[in-house]
Amino acid sequence: MQVDTIDLMFWIILIIVAVTIGVVGYLLGKRSSAPTVDNTSTIKKLEIENAKLRADLDACKKQITETEMPKPKSIASRTIAQPSFDAKIAKAALGKKVEKDDLKIVEGIGPKIQELFHNFDIKTWKALSETSANKCQEVLNSGGKRYRIHDPASWPMQAKMAHEGHWEKLAEWQEKHRAGKF
Repeated sequence: MQVDTIDLMFWIILIIVAVTIGVVGYLLGKRSSAPTVDNTSTIKKLEIENAKLRADLDACKKQITETEMPKPKSIASRTIAQPSFDAKIAKAALGKKVEKDDLKIVEGIGPKIQELFHNFDIKTWKALSETSANKCQEVLNSGGKRYRIHDPASWPMQAKMAHEGHWEKLAEWQEKHRAGKF
């Protein structure tokens, strides 16, 4: 009977040691876990800024559609005069030389991005103004990882202002939305 008692004592001690190790391990693990960082305030600030920018973009789009000429009602009067490009007026408004259909006039588009748009046969302000933001993003994605960070949401709107000769409005919008460039 002494052998049974020794076996029983062995199992009891083994269970006590296992439970003790489990509790100590749990407590040590809980104590050494990294504290959670609360980014709620930063996220809220970014969401507010994003909402302001989207509202501003919507206001600009609305303003542009309000300034458009009404569409002719009869088929015979469908010849609408295209806006003529005046480099002097554009230079006076923007403070730099502007060439017709130069996509680089749009804030955020440089020579390499213009080349990407040309590869997609988007070579004029009119063509860019009729391009969706999703299509613009597709063009950027075609250039690789380096171009995906750009936000083309306002590019069609800016191109439309350039195409229609709204240089003062374009200059004002670009001044207001310069992406940290000074």
